[in-house]
Amino acid sequence: MKDLGIYAIGNLGSKIITFAMVAVYTHYVTKSDMGYYDLCLTVIFLIIPLVTLQLRDGAFRYLLETEDVEQRSKVITFVYRSLTLGMVVSLVATIMLAVFTSIDYLWQCFLLLVVMSFFEVVTQVARGLGRNVEFVATGIISSFGILVFSIVFVVILPWGIAGVFIANILARFVALLYLEWRLKIVATYFKFGIDIKQVGIDLIKYSLPLLPGSLCWWLTGSSDRWFINHFVGIEANGVYAVAFRFNSIILILSTIFYQAWQETAILQYNSPDRDKFFSKMFNTYIVVLAILLTSYAFLLKIIYPVIVNASFQESANYLYAMGISAVIFALSAFFDMGYQCAKDTVSTLPAIVAAAVVNIVCNYFLVNYYGVWGAIATSIITYLVLFVWRLHDMKRYFRLSFYPPTSIALMIILVGAFVFHFIDTWWLQLLYMIVACAMALMSIPKESLKELMGKMLQKLGISKQ
Repeated sequence: MKDLGIYAIGNLGSKIITFAMVAVYTHYVTKSDMGYYDLCLTVIFLIIPLVTLQLRDGAFRYLLETEDVEQRSKVITFVYRSLTLGMVVSLVATIMLAVFTSIDYLWQCFLLLVVMSFFEVVTQVARGLGRNVEFVATGIISSFGILVFSIVFVVILPWGIAGVFIANILARFVALLYLEWRLKIVATYFKFGIDIKQVGIDLIKYSLPLLPGSLCWWLTGSSDRWFINHFVGIEANGVYAVAFRFNSIILILSTIFYQAWQETAILQYNSPDRDKFFSKMFNTYIVVLAILLTSYAFLLKIIYPVIVNASFQESANYLYAMGISAVIFALSAFFDMGYQCAKDTVSTLPAIVAAAVVNIVCNYFLVNYYGVWGAIATSIITYLVLFVWRLHDMKRYFRLSFYPPTSIALMIILVGAFVFHFIDTWWLQLLYMIVACAMALMSIPKESLKELMGKMLQKLGISKQ
């Protein structure tokens, strides 16, 4: 898959830095402050699709399929104008909130919304222009900047949660400056007098149907924080937030695969062996996720006491179950390619709406009775509903074949849940991880394994004789 190594370097580099950030925050930020910051982030993630009109997806999709400078100028000009308008509306709304309400860190939230919105969209513009090296470098600079600024504002000064906000704002701002300096996107492509009417209509037609979906994604992925905060308390939300950040390791690592697979799928969607290609990738993806979950959960459990403050240690109990939720979500996200390749984004809505309804209902009842475990169970149920729906829906775009050896990977995931929670001897856990990963590798389709090994050797500069 194209640029797999580039995406791997970027995502792994960013995630290593994230490890360090969790260690810093759990030692210098209280559980209640961590819980409040996580709630603020949750709201910001809800607002971003509204102010950006989900143009990150449209910009990438339309820039990827053209190399015409004028057409790219039209796309980028429309995107930047829309972003600017969204920020003006957000500023007015923030001023009104400041006048009529008293919300802690309101202006910090506004500034974080601005830089995160531009970061989300402009980095996808870079991908659409084929500048994947700069895209990856921007992510690493942002993550490294968060680490450096957090050390300054959280550890040295220390400013607590205010320092966390400032670090995240400055880091993304610096990363955006780097991206503009390297690519000169505004200088090269932004044109005041260019006709963007038709391009704007096409982009809105593609991106706007994704907006309700993104709101439902927010409900399915973020509403649990509000239920935990309401039924259990802000400190429990802080503990949950730490576990969730580690859980994002699986999502980030699966993103390495997804980002490379995204470009390949779009470019090869109309090939005659499409069903075979998609089936091979799907079965390989299941095995990759099984290896990721097993490695992530057991290695992290062993080193958790070292990197996480004692007051947050309870979060270790949730790692494997949350990892299973992340795996099911990643498999569901795999099917996004069908809608994107066919430019049929409207059809994403029914499944997402159904999943959102299931999520709200289950969170209300399960979190009320089972606390954090209820939120985790809700996530698993929600993503299972989404996965089954999309698996059936994909028949319109491609037909998948399930390879029997792939069942080994599924078995490894189920057995791992038992080993993780009921065996505390570290060397037995390590032994299980090694054996399970070896068995999973053996279950990868031979074609895929050969292709993966070839790419690895190529990245290492070793050619087969």
